[in-house]
Amino acid sequence: MSPLPELRYPTVAELVSSARALTVQRPGLCVLRQVGLSRAGRPLHLLSVGHARRAVLVVAGAHANEPAGGGTVLALARRVVAERELRDDTSWHFLLCADPDGAILHTATEPDNLYDYHLGFFRPAGREQPEWAPSVLPPDRLPPETLALTGVIDELRPYLQVSLHGTDLGGSWVQLTRDVQGLAEPFGKSAAELHIPVETGASDAAGWPASGPGVRVMPPAEAGPVYPSLPDDARHSTWYRTHRYGGLTAVVEVPMWAGALVDDPEPHPAPAEALRHLADRLLRDAREVRRVLEEARPGAMEGAGTAGGPLLRAATWGLELVPGLAGDLVRTRPPDGTRAYVGSVDAFTRRVPLRAAAMLLRELRESDTHAAARLERLVALWSDSFAVHFRARWVPVAHQVEHQVRTVVAAALHARAGTGGGTGAG
Repeated sequence: MSPLPELRYPTVAELVSSARALTVQRPGLCVLRQVGLSRAGRPLHLLSVGHARRAVLVVAGAHANEPAGGGTVLALARRVVAERELRDDTSWHFLLCADPDGAILHTATEPDNLYDYHLGFFRPAGREQPEWAPSVLPPDRLPPETLALTGVIDELRPYLQVSLHGTDLGGSWVQLTRDVQGLAEPFGKSAAELHIPVETGASDAAGWPASGPGVRVMPPAEAGPVYPSLPDDARHSTWYRTHRYGGLTAVVEVPMWAGALVDDPEPHPAPAEALRHLADRLLRDAREVRRVLEEARPGAMEGAGTAGGPLLRAATWGLELVPGLAGDLVRTRPPDGTRAYVGSVDAFTRRVPLRAAAMLLRELRESDTHAAARLERLVALWSDSFAVHFRARWVPVAHQVEHQVRTVVAAALHARAGTGGGTGAG
């Protein structure tokens, strides 16, 4: 494999500028248009390459703290322009950023370590996330970003939608709303070549059927959730909108830092006991963050996830999930007894209080220096512990992007073969 040039995460403005330049270079092939406005009035842009009826839709920026997707859509668009065979009978469409408001608030665009990353961290409450909002809100209360995304899906009727996601520390994996035969092999090969671990027991996909190492297929709607307390359900997200038109969605996750422990398929000697320990730590860490918040802002938790500014809403929403999640981990039989699954849950239960502390630190820094100092100590301690425990290793941005590009192209080719040449238009 030839060396890849190092990249950095592009801003939304840079994404739009680069997309506009592409349309100037290839005006007959590329079109950039506005498909909606965010809650704060920021435009949502769709870059289209090609004119075929059969369509692939690629969505970047659904989660503000997962920035690799921006570079991926640009690299993909340029590759589709350069490689005619990719667009002979398929048009490609790229939603440059599904949540531009969130992207502005997540300021850790070039972090040196997990501590730096969390000092600029932002991820909105579930009801404000474009893809997840339909799973927790009625149709008449959906945010405009969600309506823009579903409108694009309804217009294009893609045979494949790919949502580009990422994790701070861990491995790479793919979630599918329907199986894509043959995808696991190129996905695994790409990860190996780029030295990215494959997360074989991702807690996000706990209990789901495996199509191959790191590739999971979402269960049917009648299957119960593994974590019953969590309000959001992937089966009610925008990922399933494509099924109305005979399509499917692939969610491609890539890590910023590679982590040990998440790719070990060996059985854990005592998974239930390990999960009880993680649940206890989750409760303890969350109580510590909540104590600081309640002393600094009495009554703030009463409007958890709905009151205050976006940082406070997001932090309190996360803290509100903790008791139920801890209970799920204790009461529910582990759906996966591997070391990889326990490692993934370990990372997940570290993230929830750490992210809440990080966002509250940003919220309180100007108004309560004492509370902010306490939170900063927690963010520093927990970030360092997270990195040390999982032996964090930075994955160059160019490798993050290249792995997502390869996986998207492989998914498009294999999914197209699986449709028997149909359009996916219903």
